[in-house]
Amino acid sequence: MANKRTLKKNIHVIADSLFANCIAVSLYGNDHHPDNTDALLRAVVKLEDNYIRRVSHPEPKMKACEYFKDLIEKFNADASDLIDQING
Repeated sequence: MANKRTLKKNIHVIADSLFANCIAVSLYGNDHHPDNTDALLRAVVKLEDNYIRRVSHPEPKMKACEYFKDLIEKFNADASDLIDQING
């Protein structure tokens, strides 16, 4: 990990991509469920907000390297879940 700024930027880029994909699927996909789309968009915004906050305020009892490695793994898992929901 280079620094916090780079990590925040990467989280923001991934969240933007998820948001755009969700909008595209809702506009151009076969199934159109506005409630489902709204829920997915809110989930993407919450995901970004949650992980940006966690980058800014790390756990004081954990080593920084371990904390950020765990944070990245959890973010990747949560983002993968959202991708599956968007595509499903």
